[in-house]
Amino acid sequence: MWRTCEVKLLNTSSGDTVKIGDITYKIKTPRNPELVPVKHISDSLPQAVAQHLRWIMQKDLLGQDVFLIGPPGPLRRSIAMQYLELTKREVEYVALSRDTTETDLKQRREIRSGTAFYIDQCAVRAATQGRVLVLEGLEKAERNVLPVLNNLLENREMQLEDGRFLMSSERYDKLLQEHTKEELDTWKIVRVSEDFRVIALGLPVPKYKGNPLDPPLRSRFQARDIYYLPFKDQLELLYTAGPNIAAERVSQLLSLATTLCSQESSTLGLPDFPVDNLLPALHVLNVFPMLSSQQLVQRLYPYTSILGKDGRTAVEGVLSRFELFDARRQPAPSAVLSVSTTKDAGGHANVTLGIADKEVTFQVPSGTNEPRPPNSSSNFINTPSHSQLIAEMMQSHMVKDMCLIGAKGCGKSVIAREFAEILGYSIEPVMLYQDMTARDLLQQRYTLPNGDTSWRPSPLVTAAIEGKLLLLDGIHRVNLGTLAVLSRLLHDRELDLYDGSRLLRWDRYQTLKEEQQLSDQQLQERSIFPIHPSFRVLALAEPPVVGANTSATNSKGQQWLGPELLTMFLYHTVTPLSKAEEMGLIDGLTPNVPKEAAEQLLHLTHSLRKTNDPTAQSLASSLSTRQLLRICRRLSQYPEESIARAVNKACLSRFLPSLARSSLEKSLSNSSIVDTADPAEHTRDYSCEFQSPDGVLTIGSVSAPVYNPSEKMKIPDVLFYDNPQHMMVMEDMLKDFLLGEHLLLVGNQGVGKNKIVDRFLHLLNRPREYLQLHRDTTVQTLTLQPSVRDGIITYEDSPLVKAVKMGHILVIDEADKAPTNVTCILKTLVESGEMILADGRRIISARGRPNTILMHPDFRMLVLANRPGFPFLGNDFFGALGDIFSCHAVDNPKPQAELAMLKQYGPDVPDATLQKLVAAFGELRSMADQGTITYPYSTREVVNIVKHLQKFPEEGLANVVRNVFDFDSYNKDMREVLIEALHKHGIPIGAKPNAVKLAKELPLPEVKMTGYWTINQGGNARRKLLCPTETHPIDIKGPVFLRVQGYPCNRQESRALSFSEEKAHWQIPMNEVNIICDVTTKDEEQEQNTLYVATCNPVSLYSMKEQGDTIHCIELYDVFPRTISGVWQPFVTVAPLGNPLDGQVVLHEEQSSVNRYIVLYNSIFIVSMQGGHKMCRDFAHKNWLLFYKENGNQVEVLDVLEGRVHSISLPINLKSVFLVAEDRWLLLESETNKKFLLTKPMHMTAEDSGVCQLHSISDDPVSSGHGTTEVSVPQMLSSDQLPNENLSAALDQKIVSPNRILADTGSFAQLIVGFPDLMSPNEVYSFKRPADLSTMKSGESGAHMFLRGGLRTSTPKQHNCVSLLSANQVVRALPPNKVPLKDVYPKDVTPPLTAAYLEVTDLNSKKVKYIPVPRSMSVSPYTNWLAKVSETDVLIAGLSSGGVVTVDMGGYIRLWETGLDTLQRSLMEWRNMIGSEDGRPLQITIQRDSGMDVTAPKHGKVDPVNAPHVGGNQWAGGTGGRDTAGLGGKGGPYRLDAGHKVYQVSQAEKDAVPEEVRRAAREMAEKAFKERLKEIDMSEYDGETYERFSNAVKRQVQSLRIILDSLQAKGKERQWLKNQALGELDDAKIIDGLTGEKAIYKRRGELDPELGSPQQKPKRLRVLADVSGSMYRFNGVDGRLERSMEAVCMVMEALENYEHKFKYDIVGHSGDGFDIELVRADKVPKNNKQRLKVLRVWIQYQSSRRQHEIKPWKMASYQLLN
Repeated sequence: MWRTCEVKLLNTSSGDTVKIGDITYKIKTPRNPELVPVKHISDSLPQAVAQHLRWIMQKDLLGQDVFLIGPPGPLRRSIAMQYLELTKREVEYVALSRDTTETDLKQRREIRSGTAFYIDQCAVRAATQGRVLVLEGLEKAERNVLPVLNNLLENREMQLEDGRFLMSSERYDKLLQEHTKEELDTWKIVRVSEDFRVIALGLPVPKYKGNPLDPPLRSRFQARDIYYLPFKDQLELLYTAGPNIAAERVSQLLSLATTLCSQESSTLGLPDFPVDNLLPALHVLNVFPMLSSQQLVQRLYPYTSILGKDGRTAVEGVLSRFELFDARRQPAPSAVLSVSTTKDAGGHANVTLGIADKEVTFQVPSGTNEPRPPNSSSNFINTPSHSQLIAEMMQSHMVKDMCLIGAKGCGKSVIAREFAEILGYSIEPVMLYQDMTARDLLQQRYTLPNGDTSWRPSPLVTAAIEGKLLLLDGIHRVNLGTLAVLSRLLHDRELDLYDGSRLLRWDRYQTLKEEQQLSDQQLQERSIFPIHPSFRVLALAEPPVVGANTSATNSKGQQWLGPELLTMFLYHTVTPLSKAEEMGLIDGLTPNVPKEAAEQLLHLTHSLRKTNDPTAQSLASSLSTRQLLRICRRLSQYPEESIARAVNKACLSRFLPSLARSSLEKSLSNSSIVDTADPAEHTRDYSCEFQSPDGVLTIGSVSAPVYNPSEKMKIPDVLFYDNPQHMMVMEDMLKDFLLGEHLLLVGNQGVGKNKIVDRFLHLLNRPREYLQLHRDTTVQTLTLQPSVRDGIITYEDSPLVKAVKMGHILVIDEADKAPTNVTCILKTLVESGEMILADGRRIISARGRPNTILMHPDFRMLVLANRPGFPFLGNDFFGALGDIFSCHAVDNPKPQAELAMLKQYGPDVPDATLQKLVAAFGELRSMADQGTITYPYSTREVVNIVKHLQKFPEEGLANVVRNVFDFDSYNKDMREVLIEALHKHGIPIGAKPNAVKLAKELPLPEVKMTGYWTINQGGNARRKLLCPTETHPIDIKGPVFLRVQGYPCNRQESRALSFSEEKAHWQIPMNEVNIICDVTTKDEEQEQNTLYVATCNPVSLYSMKEQGDTIHCIELYDVFPRTISGVWQPFVTVAPLGNPLDGQVVLHEEQSSVNRYIVLYNSIFIVSMQGGHKMCRDFAHKNWLLFYKENGNQVEVLDVLEGRVHSISLPINLKSVFLVAEDRWLLLESETNKKFLLTKPMHMTAEDSGVCQLHSISDDPVSSGHGTTEVSVPQMLSSDQLPNENLSAALDQKIVSPNRILADTGSFAQLIVGFPDLMSPNEVYSFKRPADLSTMKSGESGAHMFLRGGLRTSTPKQHNCVSLLSANQVVRALPPNKVPLKDVYPKDVTPPLTAAYLEVTDLNSKKVKYIPVPRSMSVSPYTNWLAKVSETDVLIAGLSSGGVVTVDMGGYIRLWETGLDTLQRSLMEWRNMIGSEDGRPLQITIQRDSGMDVTAPKHGKVDPVNAPHVGGNQWAGGTGGRDTAGLGGKGGPYRLDAGHKVYQVSQAEKDAVPEEVRRAAREMAEKAFKERLKEIDMSEYDGETYERFSNAVKRQVQSLRIILDSLQAKGKERQWLKNQALGELDDAKIIDGLTGEKAIYKRRGELDPELGSPQQKPKRLRVLADVSGSMYRFNGVDGRLERSMEAVCMVMEALENYEHKFKYDIVGHSGDGFDIELVRADKVPKNNKQRLKVLRVWIQYQSSRRQHEIKPWKMASYQLLN
């Protein structure tokens, strides 16, 4: 049990003594009484404090140094000061921080009139003057700083920098007996006073954060635990503080505090309750007894912000235990009603608050200005929650400093400003940043004009002296060790500065003045100043991240609010506004905003804020109140703008990960915000106009006045080609610029951010200052650049300061490269227009005090940054500061815009080349967005390629693109992806110019005239028949609306590595049971054919453009009825209609008995007709079609536009109909194959019906003497004629005549000259086949022989024969067995497997060639049905561009170029793309003037030995000389080669690697592989098995590892280490360098983790694999098991060697359980063998498993968490 101690002050004749209990201490008179602490002792000393004082006195009498250790708070310092006040000891106080160095403790140099002097610092002054050195915060000092005091503590000795030596008093006195004082002085020995003592104050580490004590240092101190006062003592104190409060309530509050400081609560991870703050809190409670205790506790201990769910529950449990859970019962103050100044001079104001129905008036400190009545500000819109917050702040302001916690952009600064104005305070904003030092906070060194060094007080110090409200913005950023220097100012209102001056609390200053009878003047001479009684600190911070580790180096994600900070402030949380309040705020600040838009915006924001989804919450942080106000300001100015665009802009959705982007899109649609694409946007002309007389610039639809600057040379001027996309960005920028916003442009590299900004400023005529940031940018370099001139330090203004002064535009480039803690100082500049510079000047936005820079009204910032995330590895500038700027995402231009721009860079580069480049780069960019490749290829790279091609047109594209892609040439996977993408778009990288693989040409047989067609027109009635016609309207049902689906067309150019007839190919997205029925094409403008493909089973229609990137599909299985029996095999043909029905088609189904269908864009009409007809569509483009039935005697003409059917009755039964012209049709009779010509009027109407005439045609052979030859049955007959020059070329005679081209089975082609217009006999010319096609055996050697054996029963429905009139060709598709393969392929070559051959008969060159069509990837199982469609596996249709399109049965479309002219042109282009590397060696020629003139030409001497001669003018046959005959010189009579033979090897041969070298490399790789297998004891078979899985995911493993590496790189980024003895000069320490200090350098190094911070542990992953039997069972169907195994293989390979970063395990789930162990976290597979073993174990599990019902992922995650 402690004895009770009394503290007595005894006056005796021998001097005053102090007695504590039984211990007395004799007081000496202090030499500097102003350094003795005053007013620290309270009237009634608690017993516990008296005990501590007694112990300190014991140690003092023993001459020992003491260490007071205990929890955070002012109690330890207060006890030390009380003791020093009792014993009248002078004090030297120093608050240690991480920036404290040896010079702060021992001696610092200062320059006085050109000479450096040493000035003693606290430790030396205390030792020599006999003072007490109080060291506070030993755990904050960096290691190895404090040992400088070791010898001083132990032996009272220290060697000083100026050569003096401190010696303990005993030794000094001994020496003094032998030597005189003068002698000791000359030896520079100084006596350490026997009264010198050290009192150290520190926290116990490890419980709290900090550096542990160095053992040698610790052993020199005597320790005393100063815990919180005992419950009883504390209760006594609190009772006296709150006489109006029920005693029970006081003890409940103290019980809560004591519980939360107990050992048990700290094991739960709860920070200590700030017990010392109970006293001020009770002062508040005393004035407001109705205040809820829970609210009061929240201010002392904001547990909802700092604790996770478990912690909150624990605290609330304790609250309810002590009956303090009363927030709902007690009213909160609602508003400040009035503020008035008091009469006294102390600077107080009377504030009246409304609480419930009462009004309570109380006194608070107020500023030096006149208070302003609340709610009278024009730019502060009062909301209920904010007025309540300000009222609560008033209560806290009465007793203590405060801290406002709130998310960024929620209005903290605005509330603080409003609070200050109500109380008449001037605000002193100080923006805190991460590497801020204690010096930056308190005092900075500078040089006087005469070169002397001095100290300049910081804004914090001036605010304290002048009584301002100090706004510390961002205390969550700054290091705790730096903030600790403020704890004494915050608790005691006292401060010791670096230059030795002291600031005292107002009342202590007054007491000191009275006691010592000193004037203010005298005290100031002794460097003692009062702190103004009105001075208060208001800190602003973002909420701590719950559960984050406290040492996170980045400013995001810190748990900064620890026990030490809790003691410094009372905390108020700025809660997010409710929807109604935010609406009121928006209405008040932007009155013209469209109501509906604002409501939609708020609905979206609040729905995002409320969700628990972290993705949505991160999006909500981009939509802070500040950002919403910006959007509304813009909407009020431009009400027609889309909200969706504004939100996407604010969230920078273009660069969000896909998950977040889809989450945002979902939220937008839930809030019914749709992006209304402005229809005028595509057509609108984004041009910029400049009207000179009034100087107005118009971009798009926005106009702005043009600036008239004084400094014209700073206006950027840049080569810029306007393109719509960049003009849109500039229009957008101009809107924000006119609203007064600062702009942030974010985008990938090379998308033109700098160009856009320079062009924008050029157009606006604005001068710019340019600032490029980088890794080493510091806050100082951002604002001022210090330099030394003649020993005086001067500061050069940075571009930022110049721009602010002059009103220029500041362009900050690469903003994401600088640390965000540096760039965040831009926040105050943007928000409040204020900023403090390193030289003490201040930027302000309104006139005022001296030593300021007034911000020019025209100043604006344009900031450029790369997008956040991989691979840019910058800092997240957007995340940190995005919401204070108006953000614009800059993307690569859209293909059309990019093409237009490239045309301006390369006007002579062929369009096709530019299109290929744009398409290839577009694809690479989308791959980068999806994460397949890491580098985002940009417009900059394409522009460079085009510039090269423009300047050197003969260089091939394939060569020039290597300028960009050679960066990736060593990364195998990346190279493969790139080559694939470039080949896909037809850039033949890697192709050789001789890789031409055109089909072999065979000669056609001679053309022979084989007969005549005579149209009989004689008087004989039998021969000329009139056919009656009926007309009736068609019966239309409909429309039925259909869904048109768009699929991406994965078009591959075919001429990547070699040149052949195939141009391009792609796959239709069809089902494997679909059967292709028909393909047709329609000419559109700009040589763009539209392709239509019809399929059946189920019936669908596909349409696509020849060059397009989308395939449109309409599924029609609802419209086409299935018959019940299921035997019905429909066959659909398609006919595209013409103008005005462009884009619409008629579908005709031959088998069924009823309908035709007209398909519009998205709906279908059903036209009823009798069934079983065939369709002729040659004139579908004229909107009429002909239908006939085989063996029928009627044709029906459907006129789609008129909506009528004309039925023509015939006297014959039909076999087939050919439309040879619009008014002449060739009919074939069914039995006899006899031909008839039907003529009809051009425009058939109902009136003049019955005038169709039928003429018979006699088909006579030339030599009628030899019996009748076979009558030809046409398979194809053209509906138009060959051009005359083609006809002449085909017949080898000049001829002009109507003609038709016909194809049948017996000839390659037949020309009927004169048909159908001339009535005289028409000559038939034939190119006969050696063998008739119809006699050849069918299908036995076809590609799918095994499917088709003997299935052909009827003739196929498609003849697959087309005529290309412009190219003079007939193309048909033949099965391989009908092709003379022996002639096409050499003996030793096996013909490839093909679906068919395209037989191209060229009548110009008289050649035929057979082009193989590759066999289809897949084929429908309905082989019988397929056989009815076509005899080959492909269908064919002609293209207007002189080629054909084929579709194989697997849905693969191929475009073929067959026309000779077009092929030659394409081959030229292709070779140009590869480039003209023709193997000739390069020669380097230097032309120089030899200075010797040519005299007269002569042959020159002949060298008898014929040695080679170079230069001179003597010998014949030399090189490079003059006058003589030779080579390469000048002035000779003629060239003469003296036969010095040049042996030359072709370049290609030189470049080729010899075969044996390649073989050696291959063997080496194989050997290494086998060795590796041997090493891990793996058979070759195992190796191959594993490689199968591994190779499938090689690329993905690579991508994953790149991302993991980047994580590592970012985590390992080095920091600046300050106070180094070598490295780079630290600008902040230039003056210390002048004075001769050594530790003035900084260098990059790995920052040690802060001591006491939790250890960084690897992330924990669990991979959950399905090992149930169904995986094994259905693997054959969809490969699910293999894909899962590949995925697991990928995870195992990618995480190899990252065990320090990630710990993973793999568990399987099946019917037998949900935690089947495959890989344990502590035994991860290290090599291929172990990984294969995991996969094998998996397979074994598969075979006997059931499916499991429990949600296995829930269990897996539960286990992982626990």
